[in-house]
Amino acid sequence: MPTYLITGGTGFVGSHAAEAAVVRGKVLALARSGSDTTFLESIGAQIVAGDLTDPAALRRAAEGIDCVIHCAAKVGDWGAVEDFRTVNVGGLRNLFDALRGTALKRFVYVSSLGVYEARHHYGTDETEPLPAAHIDGYTQSKVECETLALEEYRKYQTPVTIVRPGFIYGPRDRTVLPRLADRLRKKSVIYIARGRYALNTTYVGNLVDAIFLAAESPRAVGEVFNVTDGEFVSKRRFFEAIADGLGLPRPKASIPLWLARPLARWRENVFRRKNKPYPPLITRASVKFAGLNLDFSIAKARTVLGYDPQIGFDDGMKRALEWVAKNKPAA
Repeated sequence: MPTYLITGGTGFVGSHAAEAAVVRGKVLALARSGSDTTFLESIGAQIVAGDLTDPAALRRAAEGIDCVIHCAAKVGDWGAVEDFRTVNVGGLRNLFDALRGTALKRFVYVSSLGVYEARHHYGTDETEPLPAAHIDGYTQSKVECETLALEEYRKYQTPVTIVRPGFIYGPRDRTVLPRLADRLRKKSVIYIARGRYALNTTYVGNLVDAIFLAAESPRAVGEVFNVTDGEFVSKRRFFEAIADGLGLPRPKASIPLWLARPLARWRENVFRRKNKPYPPLITRASVKFAGLNLDFSIAKARTVLGYDPQIGFDDGMKRALEWVAKNKPAA
């Protein structure tokens, strides 16, 4: 039976990847000191204390590993690019250094569809070149991580596969959906372009299916795959599903995209001049999320991996919101 190393196992995607891995083999999960590892321990994962900035811990974690599923990352749409680069790019480099010379069979790097240019997309596939510069530090670091991963494959024949999910939703999301629900509750969600454009929804279970197809397919080595639910979901449908599922008011107001873009740039500049540690309500990243058509082809994943999304948006969002409702923090 294979031995898996999961990074980011205490997080949203990583916990689901670990849960799927334990039925396939032995699971080691890298976890920072003080992290809540209760769930990982309950499913039988072995905890390796440390993080991506700790080369010694990574060397311990790398011993005897067959497959790495790398989910850990510093996320967010605000902050200095160097902060994201240090953790995400530097951490990935440390992990590759620790694994070099081992009998690794597959390294699955979980990237993001955010690596593509911040523009409208209509069926964009993996042949699209990635821009060198991006609108936020997180996305910039993800592009640099992809470059590093593919260089590792070419230079050292490390069996790397990259998967690029879109907006990930599902049970155990403790950050994004609860935050969006809070904004709906406060009536601070405003549509851009009436919410008519596509969102690249990716149910976490579908993503995990794709991750393990990528981990197990010989044809996946050295390849990159877009991963979504393969279903058109407008921004309006997305927000109304959350509102209706949690009994919150639906958004009504809307501003045009031509206004949202300069407004976001202006607010970002103001907040940076004032050295605000938190982002404004509207950023260029939030405009991309809420205002651009984000439709990406998953034909390559279907053809090469045999990926076939099993959970549709309505069912996936129902499961996600049931979890959010049951796990609301105490007032």
